[in-house]
Amino acid sequence: MAYRWPMGTTFTRIALDVEDRSSPVCGRYMHVCDHRYHALWTFEGPTQVVNRLVRCPDPSCQSRGRTFSPDAELSISMPRWCIGWDVLCWLGHRRFARHWSVPQLRLELQDTHQIRLSDDAITHDLGLYQTMLAARQHDPTRLAEAYRDSESLVLTIDGLQPEKGHETLYVVRELTRKRVWFAEPLLSSATEEVRRLIVVARQWSERVGKPVRVWMSDKQEAFVKAIASEFPGTPHRYCQNHFLRAVAEPVLAVDSRAKVKMRRRVRGLRAIERRVLEERRHAAAPVPAPPAGGPKAEETPRTSRDLGVLSTENALEARGVATPGEARGGDEAEVHPAEVATTGEARGEDEGGEVVLEYCAVVRGMLNDSRGGPLHPPGLRMSEALQEVRASLERNLHAKKKGLPSPY
Repeated sequence: MAYRWPMGTTFTRIALDVEDRSSPVCGRYMHVCDHRYHALWTFEGPTQVVNRLVRCPDPSCQSRGRTFSPDAELSISMPRWCIGWDVLCWLGHRRFARHWSVPQLRLELQDTHQIRLSDDAITHDLGLYQTMLAARQHDPTRLAEAYRDSESLVLTIDGLQPEKGHETLYVVRELTRKRVWFAEPLLSSATEEVRRLIVVARQWSERVGKPVRVWMSDKQEAFVKAIASEFPGTPHRYCQNHFLRAVAEPVLAVDSRAKVKMRRRVRGLRAIERRVLEERRHAAAPVPAPPAGGPKAEETPRTSRDLGVLSTENALEARGVATPGEARGGDEAEVHPAEVATTGEARGEDEGGEVVLEYCAVVRGMLNDSRGGPLHPPGLRMSEALQEVRASLERNLHAKKKGLPSPY
């Protein structure tokens, strides 16, 4: 669908002529017979390319009826595109190198360059960019040039399955140049299906003209049979990651059992946290004041907040300190219990509870840590971390017995 330009758009006009005006058949000078107009977006703004079309005037010339257009048009944009090469390369670089989203690209074009494109148009242009990039990667001449200084090739194949039940994308890569050769989705991982990809890889290696030094893959039966059939005599090495995981399976099994035993011994974190939080609540709870004016009950029941305010004011009056209501000049002004300064003893208890809660949080993080892999199993990491916590607690207890300040 043609791009609809807003009314009153001002274009920058570029006129192009055919460089060689001589007829390729008879050599006569060709005349301008028509004009072709191409409006597109560039970073210079709305641009209108005017192509002067020429034709041989000799009726007997074999090129009669053939129209020639300027070759320079292709250096600005492809026919029927609404953007120039500069905008297309900008879109492709930010989409695939910087991983920008389509809405982000649209907003950046509109805000920075005043180029108005829809999400559908940007998606279509990105598809064109991918097609041209894939064609460039598959160009035999460029491929041979990329491997001109290579002595041999190291090929690898692996399958990527995004979700269970979906097609598996098999990717063939060359490791010396870290280059993806090709990829194809397959519904089946049968040997004959995979063999087609290995055949294509052999054809590519013959096109490059370099020997394949080694193949690498996991120990999938289809890979083993197809590579042995199409590359006889070529060493086939298994993936180090898969190899290490297979070797480490017995170690990881023992490590998993050790983790279960350690978790059974380290229990009661939640009970400790509840106890600290309960002590905090009791320390912060207001003390209800005795009813003033005799044992007669109040007609209107007071809320817990009202009782807290009364107890706070009574405590201040007992110490000879003006209540917040008197200080503000109001008879009915209220104060929250948190506004009253706590004693040093209360602050110390609160700091101690905070330390306990931090220890509990650290230990819980250790129990839930499953990182490390086969080279540093998670159970071993857990054991080392718990030993560090034990040493930290012992240093605190030793300092407390001697009356020294805590080293933390």
